[in-house]
Amino acid sequence: MVWGSLSGLVPDELWQLFQRVVSKAPSRPQGGGRRRHGDREVLAAIVFVATSGCTWQQLPSASFGPSGATAHRRFTEWSKARVWAKLHRLVLDELGSRGELDWSRCAIDSVNMRALKTMPRS
Repeated sequence: MVWGSLSGLVPDELWQLFQRVVSKAPSRPQGGGRRRHGDREVLAAIVFVATSGCTWQQLPSASFGPSGATAHRRFTEWSKARVWAKLHRLVLDELGSRGELDWSRCAIDSVNMRALKTMPRS
């Protein structure tokens, strides 16, 4: 990896938590084809896109390994599997167990409303 390092974008502690929420890669018993990029490489690419403001197509794959298309595909897979929500919860639990969360500064808003397509009748 040319740009940064995996441990810089995905520290070991975050990687350990991530491994607890992501499913194992499916096996390919038929063999052949390209090697599947490692989850940590792909996660680093996703973090880079999210923090740099570049598009998936602008991802410097020579620096990360996976292409923007691969990173986006895995991002979509993980989103459907609710990996991000699970990871968020694990991070909060970990920080809370260490006493590193200041709940007095957290605004918790559990209100969820659907937007109306038309004005309600009186």
